[in-house]
Amino acid sequence: MGKVTGFLEYDRKNEPYKPVEERIQKYEEFTIPLDKPEIKNQGARCMDCGIPFCHSGCPLGNLIPDFNDAVYRERWEEAASILHGTNNFPEFTGRLCPAPCEEACVLGINEDPVTIENIEKNIAEEAFKNGWVKPNAPEKRTGKTVAVIGSGPAGLATAQQLNRAGHSVTVFERDEKPGGLLRYGIPDFKMEKHVIDRRLAILEEEGIVFKCGVHVGKDIKADALKNDFDAVVLSTGATVRRNLPIPGSDLKGIYQAMDFLPQNNRRVDGLEWKGEEIKATGKDVIVIGGGDTGSDCIGTSIRHGATSVKNFEIMSKGTPERPENQPWPYWPMRLRTSTSHKEGAERFFSISTKKFVGDENGNLTGLVTAEVEWTHKPGERPTLSEVPGTEKEWKADMVFLALGFTGSEPTVAEQLGIKMDARTNIEASIDNYMTNVPGVFAAGDSRRGQSLIVWAISEGRQAAHHVDTYLMGSSDLPLKGDGDLPRV
Repeated sequence: MGKVTGFLEYDRKNEPYKPVEERIQKYEEFTIPLDKPEIKNQGARCMDCGIPFCHSGCPLGNLIPDFNDAVYRERWEEAASILHGTNNFPEFTGRLCPAPCEEACVLGINEDPVTIENIEKNIAEEAFKNGWVKPNAPEKRTGKTVAVIGSGPAGLATAQQLNRAGHSVTVFERDEKPGGLLRYGIPDFKMEKHVIDRRLAILEEEGIVFKCGVHVGKDIKADALKNDFDAVVLSTGATVRRNLPIPGSDLKGIYQAMDFLPQNNRRVDGLEWKGEEIKATGKDVIVIGGGDTGSDCIGTSIRHGATSVKNFEIMSKGTPERPENQPWPYWPMRLRTSTSHKEGAERFFSISTKKFVGDENGNLTGLVTAEVEWTHKPGERPTLSEVPGTEKEWKADMVFLALGFTGSEPTVAEQLGIKMDARTNIEASIDNYMTNVPGVFAAGDSRRGQSLIVWAISEGRQAAHHVDTYLMGSSDLPLKGDGDLPRV
């Protein structure tokens, strides 16, 4: 694969970024693309490793050595065909995926791994630029109808796969535009929304119908929808936010991250929003939660012109190196520093918020924390304990809770009589993605809980195969690892 000695000749090279002082003035992507000769060199680093563990690291089973080799040989259209054979939306994953494939790269055992994610993004961009991504409508229709509820990556992948099988697919989305968290959660500086819109144009030309501003369970009863379609797929995501039930949590100035981020995305897009305006301009901001959502709140607050931004994480500070108990090729819980962190935020680890502090008018003025210690015992869950004498009060005008999600909203499941597990995820068999209600399936975060975009696309593709089998008795739609014929 690639150049046999490429990994010895070329070092890993990532896309550089525009200077911080320039990029924080705009809500635009700020990476500087590498030129084609350099991307070719990066593809050349892909080794003839015998067993490509990157395949097992990728939830989609992308044929990574194959498209790397095509890029090295400057066969870009071939690379695009290979990539689209297993991934419906590489332009999304090439920007947003944390790249578990790179952590599983054989070269990564003792060197920097291949820049798989960046190569993927460049293949996708080259495909769109050259018109290789074209509508691929089915030659004939089956007469079967499918309703997909939710238009995030799982719903979009499900819809495209089922449409390719010849079924008539309608996607219902409660927001004003499709895309789910891709549109209303991910900031534009990580992915501009025209990237979604150009893909949606392809899906619509292929025959998929989008009905936006329709809240299934409220505007349309879910059981009525089931009666109108031959199959229903729930891809509504895991949208129930985790709260922080401590004293003072009702003070003005404390917001959920997923109230803040969608509002800002709507503002950037020139759309209206309901409720109070949330802006961090001139505020001392504290973001509680050290994951991607917290990072997005940091970058957005800095672009608003916050006076200061601090980030609290209850977990211990990771190490840049792979922990000893998480060997290659497993995903390591190492310290990860995002571009937003580097834009001016202070990070604090092993810290727990005990209470919020406010003034006589109910406005937030600060919070109180304590340092914590984690105890790890073999075979047991880690335990948390407060370090005595470490209480500290912090000034804050605004706090964002980026604590993740606890599960799916129950309305649709209740209307359909669908079972949910203890985490309020929809129970659907891993064997066929069907719920306890015949003809109703689930995919993505609504089934597996809060996860990655690459897992959402994978779930959508898997679910589509099983929906097709339910409707037709068998399916030619690929499952992961089937070796799908490349198709743009």
